[in-house]
Amino acid sequence: MQFQQLAYFVAVADHRHFTRAAEQMRVAQPSLSQQIRALEHDLGAPLFHRIRGNVSLTEAGETLLPIARRILADTETARRAIRELDELDRGRVRLGAPPSLCTGLLPAMLAAFRRRYPGIQLELHESGSGDLRQRLAEGALDLALLAGARTTADAGLTATPLLLEELVVISPAPLGSDRLGIAELADVPLVMFRRGYDVREATVNACRAAGFEPSFAIEGGEMDAVLELVRAGVGAAVVPRTVAGDRFPVTRFAPGAGMTRVVQLAHRADVEPTRAVRALRTAVVGFVADPARRAGLPPGIESLVDGPA
Repeated sequence: MQFQQLAYFVAVADHRHFTRAAEQMRVAQPSLSQQIRALEHDLGAPLFHRIRGNVSLTEAGETLLPIARRILADTETARRAIRELDELDRGRVRLGAPPSLCTGLLPAMLAAFRRRYPGIQLELHESGSGDLRQRLAEGALDLALLAGARTTADAGLTATPLLLEELVVISPAPLGSDRLGIAELADVPLVMFRRGYDVREATVNACRAAGFEPSFAIEGGEMDAVLELVRAGVGAAVVPRTVAGDRFPVTRFAPGAGMTRVVQLAHRADVEPTRAVRALRTAVVGFVADPARRAGLPPGIESLVDGPA
């Protein structure tokens, strides 16, 4: 099994087309096909179904794909680590974060980091925490801010708890109560995020624990779409406190409802972070630990980092 063969395999899996994969890899299509056949021979199993020009992964291909992605990502990480041995005036960090943090706390954090390390290239990947966990495991991200009910790291990840944040209900008009019990959501049509968002998982699980299925006015949205749908009067939504701001009527949950989430900074446990990645990790933890920053956190958000980083 050769590194280049894995790169060709991933390209074909992404494009579901041999010719387009060859164009991406800048290699002749017959040569790419030959390397894929050699890889299949080496593994002893076909990786693709090839039927009348339609290409799809076999069971063996589905099994190999995340492993191949991880190998390719780890190889790139090794290259970057070697390049960054001497200095921190270059490098790249791929950071994942939920949309609520991308529009809330993260801009100030990254602005401070850029002022200190202007030579480090930052790539921000915005998605739900479920998607970010998968991308971390595949090696597509170096660091990720993960939000959810859990306070411990997933298997294979090293995580540092940063923040405890309330979830609240936003609505087109006041709901008529300062505090809301979970059971009262049964009568509230909800605008619901797509699968992969930790807030969706937390809301659905809380409703089921209270003995009912939530009612969706509409589902499948990203953060911006959910906010606009609430603004348009489609329904209410459960969102992180940082997102609610002053734009909507906000109703907090009753004490003991457990509607909070923990924000953690995570990276793969089996990959040594590069100097650039370590620098960003230190900067993010230090930002949250700074006493002045802690004092300025919005209501409903509590720092979990004690003292200076």
